[in-house]
Amino acid sequence: MEVNLGIKNIEDYRKVIGEKVDEIKELAKPLKGVKILHVNATAYGGGVAEILHNLVPLMRSVGLDAKWRVLEAPDGFFNVTKKFHNTLQGADVEISEEEWDLYDRVCKANSKLIKDEEIVVIHDPQPAAVRNYVGGVDKKWVWRCHIDLSTPNLEVWKRFSRYLTGYDRLVFHLKEYFPKGWEEKSTAFPPSIDPLSEKNCELDEQFIKKTLERFEIDPNKPLITVVARFDPWKDLFSAIDVYRLVKKDIPEVQLAIVSAMATDDPEGWIFFEKVLRYTGMDDDVKFCTNLKGVGNKEVNAIQRSATVALHTATREGFGLVISEALYKKVPVVARPVGGVKIQVKHGENGYLAWTKEELADYVKKLLKDERLRKELGENGKKTVVDNFIITVHLENYLRMFLEIMR
Repeated sequence: MEVNLGIKNIEDYRKVIGEKVDEIKELAKPLKGVKILHVNATAYGGGVAEILHNLVPLMRSVGLDAKWRVLEAPDGFFNVTKKFHNTLQGADVEISEEEWDLYDRVCKANSKLIKDEEIVVIHDPQPAAVRNYVGGVDKKWVWRCHIDLSTPNLEVWKRFSRYLTGYDRLVFHLKEYFPKGWEEKSTAFPPSIDPLSEKNCELDEQFIKKTLERFEIDPNKPLITVVARFDPWKDLFSAIDVYRLVKKDIPEVQLAIVSAMATDDPEGWIFFEKVLRYTGMDDDVKFCTNLKGVGNKEVNAIQRSATVALHTATREGFGLVISEALYKKVPVVARPVGGVKIQVKHGENGYLAWTKEELADYVKKLLKDERLRKELGENGKKTVVDNFIITVHLENYLRMFLEIMR
């Protein structure tokens, strides 16, 4: 299924990156008219879909003939690929022969998505095997991996990696994610946020006020936000524990857990219920999800209202929610995992710590010191503009496309 997309103009980003726009347009000239296809599992929910909604129209804006299609698959398929997601990040979970067979059948059926494109970018494990069922040598194939492959379940990786042999390039967020033996085919560049999207653009104060009222968030009290999917790796139980430790010292503090229930993550509903039960009857914990009408604009409003952003994930591919908070000048307190480590500079735009006690201490430090929050917030926005916005991401893709086309 092809995803309908809006229109973007690279010129609109001149107010963010200035003359860098001219460099990007010049870089794209040799790729004018080249047919590019992105394929992933879902058009809504999660960071990959969010990136593609913004990145693909921007590729078109600089002259590429870019399209985006998503898999057609039964629910059982996504149960299997969730196991891939977890085991490729190290979980000890068994995948049965029947599940491998289902995965192969669905990918084979979806090989029809590939048409006359010259470069095909396959995102994450869900559609990876599609490459096996498309013949010919007239295309260049890229596998864009958005998860941490540094310590995979070796049994699953050994079998799954066979699907990747036909790819020309593997792209990861960080070099430390390169699988052993695949370094020559691999490259690393981070994902991005779009500063002009609904999730990150400037908002009217009245809209922010109404959003807070809808979710019963008091704008006059300190607010910790956690933006994360209901996923075991995000460890929302620890986020609640950190909030409870902070609340002992700062009783008026509130916690907003902001999340979208993704269509390709059936396991998410189970964790949602577990987190609700763990929270109990605490009126100062606000659950703000798409089930209650939270869209990108509402996420933006809640993030902009945050005093501190908290991220307690134990494994993280990159963590775009970190860049979102930093771009909005909100300091971040997080565990030093995956791509979080290259976004949060300890003591400069936030703090990194492992234990719940340390995380709580840093949150309290920021809640009590407005001057420090402002200083770290300004540093955070600069970090994102220099490294993690969509125009940097586009430039990295253009350079890679030019390289593999040569």
